[in-house]
Parts: sequence; C-alpha cells; structure tokens
Amino acid sequence: MTLPVPPGAPGTPGPAAHPGAAGRRGAPIRVLIADDQDMIRTGFRFFLDAQPDITVVAEARDGEEAVALARRERPDVCLLDIRMPKLDGLEATRLLAGPDVADPMRVVVVTTFDLDEYVYGALRGGACGFLLKDSGPTLLAEAVRAAAAGDSLVSPSVTVRLLKHVTAPAAADTAPLPAPPAPSAPLREPLTGRELDVVRLVALGRTNAEIAAELYVSLSTVKTHLSSVQLKLAARNRVEIAAWAWQNGHARS
Repeated sequence: MTLPVPPGAPGTPGPAAHPGAAGRRGAPIRVLIADDQDMIRTGFRFFLDAQPDITVVAEARDGEEAVALARRERPDVCLLDIRMPKLDGLEATRLLAGPDVADPMRVVVVTTFDLDEYVYGALRGGACGFLLKDSGPTLLAEAVRAAAAGDSLVSPSVTVRLLKHVTAPAAADTAPLPAPPAPSAPLREPLTGRELDVVRLVALGRTNAEIAAELYVSLSTVKTHLSSVQLKLAARNRVEIAAWAWQNGHARS
C-alpha cells in the first residue's frame, strides 16, 4: 500500500532535493542495496532488476560504504539492512535521511530482526519504510515504488504490533507516529461497507495481496479502496488506518 508522507516529514526530499523518479517520467527507479550478506544483495538485485520500472545502481556491504555510495550516486531509494559492519543501518539512515540532513534521501529499512527498537529507530531516523526480509519480493517492490513516489510503507506484521503504541496513551519517546483520528472525530465522508472490510483486514495485518484474495477483488481495487480510506480518515499511513479500526471496533478477526 502506498500512503503519503506530509511535506517536511523526516525522509521527505526538500525543495533542493534531486528530482528523483517522480521528476524523471519514464525513467526507472534507481535503487541502492546495502546488506552484508552477498546472497541477500544478489537476490534483491535479481528481483528488482527484473521489474520494468526499477534498476539497481549500487550495492554496499557495510554502512559506511552505503552512505558513501548513496551520496555519490544519489539513488531514488536506498534499501538498508540494520545489522551491518562499520556503521549500522540505523545510523546510516540518520546520515542519509535524518532531520538534520539538508538534502534527505528516501530510505527503506529491510531487516530480519523484528524488534520494536529497530522499528522506532528507523522511523525516527528518517526512514520512509520498514520491511521484514520475509515479507516477500512483491512487497519489496511495492515499498520501493512507494518510497520513490514520496509515500510510506510499513510491513503489515509490524503495523499490527505498533498499534499498542499508537492507540494507547504513551510517552512522547515511545510513539514514532502521530496519533490517528480520535474515535469521536467526524469523518469527512462515511466509509462504504467494502472500505470497512478492507480497513478491518489492514488492522489484522493482512497484505494488499491477502486482502484482495480474501475479498475476491483485484489488487488494484484494494489500492483504490485504501486511497479512498486514507482521504476519508485523514490518515498518513497504514498504521493510522489500522489504529482507527481498532479504536472504532472494526478490528475483528
């Protein structure tokens, strides 16, 4: 699912940023892959290079190399592992996309380690996406496209776990994202029955493909419903949509 990141948010290119894929219509999305495992880099490159709209322009084996290559090549999207030699992925993310970076890049953190501190560290460091390596190649490509378009994607399984920090009162240092609309807040327009079905499945951690299969609709139809839901709820991302569902009693299995 692709969801907009508001102007000025960490990881959002400012006015001086390079035009990126959105500014080069028809050009493939240029990707940098950083991972200390050769097989992971090879697998990611093989799949992404097979996409008609994506090309891998650089590979890095550690965080220092990733930062140097990213600054030199200016890819549209950087895919960073977390546990890397010399400089970990969280610090590399902060250097490339953090709030103090004048010309931030689009970073998606892709990792094996599903730990809360990694999720929060990545999002606070400016990452516009967080995926687990077992999310599958389709979601990986979707995350690359989302990042290049200025949107945000968080792995659905991570989304569900984040809800306890978004829907419950929490200290400022434990909530990586703004609170979703309050349960009593009036909607711009009521959700349709089918949109509520989609929202419920998002709240249960389903991927777009799983939602399409469960509702017997196409993937593009799911994306259309999600775009409509996002506007109606004034939600910035998948976490906020799911949080609204939990707060309003729509997260039933």
